Amino acid sequence: MGNEVSDPTARPEGDPTGNPDWWRDAVFYQIYPRSFADSNGDGVGDLDGIRSRLDHLAGLGVDAIWLSPFFTSPMADHGYDVADPRDVDPVFGDLAAFDRLVTDAHAHGIRVTIDLVPNHSSDEHVWFQQALRAAPGSPERDRYVFRDGRGANGELPPNNWPSAFGGPAWHRVTEPDGTPGQWYLHLFDPKQPDLNWENPEIWADLETTLRFWLDRGVDGFRIDVAHGMAKPAGLPDLAEDVLAEIEAGANPHTSRDVRWDAEGVHDIHRFIRKVLADYPGTMAVGEVWVTDTERLRKYLRPDELPLAFDFRMVQSRWRADELRDTITAALATVEGTGSPTTWVLSNHDVVRHVTRYGGGLVGARRGRAAALLQLALPGVAYLYQGDELSLPSIEPPDEALTDPTWERSGHTRRGRDNCRIPLPWEPGEPAYGFSTTTGTWLPMPAGWSPLAVTSQQGNPESTVELYRAALRLRREHGGFTGGLSFVDAPHGCLAFRREGGLTCFVNTGNSPVALPSGSPILTSVPLTADGQLPGDATAWLA
Repeated sequence: MGNEVSDPTARPEGDPTGNPDWWRDAVFYQIYPRSFADSNGDGVGDLDGIRSRLDHLAGLGVDAIWLSPFFTSPMADHGYDVADPRDVDPVFGDLAAFDRLVTDAHAHGIRVTIDLVPNHSSDEHVWFQQALRAAPGSPERDRYVFRDGRGANGELPPNNWPSAFGGPAWHRVTEPDGTPGQWYLHLFDPKQPDLNWENPEIWADLETTLRFWLDRGVDGFRIDVAHGMAKPAGLPDLAEDVLAEIEAGANPHTSRDVRWDAEGVHDIHRFIRKVLADYPGTMAVGEVWVTDTERLRKYLRPDELPLAFDFRMVQSRWRADELRDTITAALATVEGTGSPTTWVLSNHDVVRHVTRYGGGLVGARRGRAAALLQLALPGVAYLYQGDELSLPSIEPPDEALTDPTWERSGHTRRGRDNCRIPLPWEPGEPAYGFSTTTGTWLPMPAGWSPLAVTSQQGNPESTVELYRAALRLRREHGGFTGGLSFVDAPHGCLAFRREGGLTCFVNTGNSPVALPSGSPILTSVPLTADGQLPGDATAWLA
């Protein structure tokens, strides 16, 4: 229950261009367009569907939205295989629909940021089609990473790199004369060939893309695979022990994995920052899966990224000691950089935190507590669509899986469809107001009526109203300013105080505990009759 002094109110309208540093403590809301709202009944979400639901986002009180790809694409990886980075795929609408969305979002006081996918293109991009028709060593092939194979007849891949989606990271082409030919690099799916960032033409095209969307009113970008793009000289093999760890499912993003985090990537981010400087008030955040703190800090140098995602909270269990270590490490990473920390619980690539924390009622309860923890921390918060509904991850049946990881891994890794199920908007049978058809692009489960947006709105016990209350307090209460210092807490608990005076107290244990001094202004569940905080709960005190 949201035990708040006054009822939450919708975010007031305002000028979304007035504060150039708006992003430094903003709450972003990630929208996966395929799964947010369908306006035309084809079972796939679209831009007009998003526009029709802006009142919900304004009512939550988010500062900005981040749109996952909606660009022209054959949809091998649901838009992250981009055939034209400067147009809208017809499944989502058209440029006029995008312009309407930006205009209406700004009228609601919501800024608009979009994905940028600079590591690779679609294999249906005109450049790659030209490369397939061209000869080895041609300018057309130099836009991508083509190499001759190893072995007596070039029958072996150029190196031993695996794809992030399973299988090798190289695909051999058939030359125009019908003979087996060169190999091209794809760190993801074969339908996503990596671009060659040693080619100046790639840089020029990126600038064209950036300015195209900035001129249309976009307020910023989320940079996909921001630790990729640049490749190490000579494309060396991975060490055998690193390769074995990756094949065993270990986190591949370590300093010894030479596929990522090459030094040349920083020049690309400096280039992007220079373009953004021509558009005051715009920003970028990098998807930087780098585990080494000092390496991650490099992305936040003053002339590089304004923000970089910190995914430690995604990887933490629901334990007070782990959460405290996560917060400490994340704050240490940005110390002295001038950049705020980003806090993420879920996104379109990971199992939702409600499920990670145990699923069912326990996971939902912990998810509510985690939300208040996330929103009490200094810096930037990224919400993922459905966080405010306590949505769990749902595994579709085998025959409904669409993530390329499923096929590339030989049906050993199910992929990310579980966190991409369309949102329920209204109670009833599937599709719960998401679409007028039950044939949604991923099947929606039975039993989601209580989680639907309209089922939760106005119910003070609901997660929607908890988020609305939390975001209103975060925006209006003076206690959320400055840094934080940890304060003593019982075993299984975590507590910190912001410089502005707010205390956040988290109980990850099973038993109620006494709260420190201060007046509770919001709790994730009701306090006990004697004023204690139950287990798996968070309280804000002022």
